[in-house]
Amino acid sequence: MPPEPLSDRDILLGLFDAALAAALPEGKFRDRLPAPPKGRTIVIGAGKASARMARAFEEEWGRPCEGLIVTRYGHGCETRHIEIVEAAHPVPDQAGLDAARRILELARGAGPDDLVVCLMSGGASALLTLPAEGLSLADKQALNAALLKSGAPIGVMNRVRKSVSAIKGGRLAAAIAPARAVTYLISDVPGDDPAAIGSGPTIPEASDPEAVLALMRTWGIEVTAKLEGVIRANTVSGDAIAGQEVHMIATPLMALKAAEAKARDFGLTPLILGDAIEGEAREAAIVFAGIANSVASHGLPAAAPCVLLSGGETTVTVRGKGRGGRSVEFLLALAVALKGRPGVCAVSCDTDGVDGTEDNAGAWFDSGLLEAAAGLGLKPEDFLANNDGYSFFAALDRLVITGPTLTNVNDFRAILVR
Repeated sequence: MPPEPLSDRDILLGLFDAALAAALPEGKFRDRLPAPPKGRTIVIGAGKASARMARAFEEEWGRPCEGLIVTRYGHGCETRHIEIVEAAHPVPDQAGLDAARRILELARGAGPDDLVVCLMSGGASALLTLPAEGLSLADKQALNAALLKSGAPIGVMNRVRKSVSAIKGGRLAAAIAPARAVTYLISDVPGDDPAAIGSGPTIPEASDPEAVLALMRTWGIEVTAKLEGVIRANTVSGDAIAGQEVHMIATPLMALKAAEAKARDFGLTPLILGDAIEGEAREAAIVFAGIANSVASHGLPAAAPCVLLSGGETTVTVRGKGRGGRSVEFLLALAVALKGRPGVCAVSCDTDGVDGTEDNAGAWFDSGLLEAAAGLGLKPEDFLANNDGYSFFAALDRLVITGPTLTNVNDFRAILVR
């Protein structure tokens, strides 16, 4: 007998699984390993994917090494030589501050015969927290909380974070010199700018206090006299540092390309709409609903059956008191905009396995979602107004729960049009 046709859910989650597999660090160092040093190999780093990166590096390096990695609570893993510590994300805590101090000390202690391997991924901005002179941890926590509520894109948030850090924006690279440094990155930012990933601790970048202060005012982030003074004083030249290499080992586009190949395996026409989608999640959803409707009605920009793939990092301006991150916000707004259109279903997940601060990676829906919601007396518009996508999809058993994936190439979205 022929195999049973795959369900919408099976296809959507199969695409997500393929994207995740392409974003893992295993096997990504093999062709990018540096020459062994005369001295020590010191491994430092931060981010949601950094612990798994450390384990993968150890496997492929095959030589003694030492060092310290800081990752998010629950995102650690076992390693042979490199110490893994966990700290808070997205609002930093004392554990992250202590780890950042130790990492900076390791960098400063590297000699000219040593090799420093830096493993950075999304989340490093909050995890690698070391306030510039004049600021306390409480000041950094308050600023991070304000940034997260502002709706500012990740590029803006990271630029502000650099301006008040003693370790970001290339300051860690300066501490490593004159030792040789090799940085490996897993990108979680639109455009894959190395200076934006984790706020670029090892990527020299010139300071521009006036631009940072203007951005803060634009996004409604309070600029106190103390903050302004620190930002103006905490400047760096951005000059390149000799003997440093940077390698990108996983990106959002790599994940989308893997999902594209999987879609073809499923007999679908894939169309990648972009790996750098930004903006308000609910507004982006309206645009994507329009594209899906065009596919269903006119066969444009692709003919059904097809799947529309996209990545990037949308944002949510928090207005309500509900639960959920940008993935379920996008998906709920998409469902509302599609109005239960037959033959259209979708998945939206964060590739680190954590949507916002909840226990889900995201959620999925099929064309019967709104009818099922009505049967339970749920009004999706009310949940959307309260930023409560988590509760809505939980009530309908549509959450995607993976646990921490130990990688992070940001949002993954797939819209299937039959």
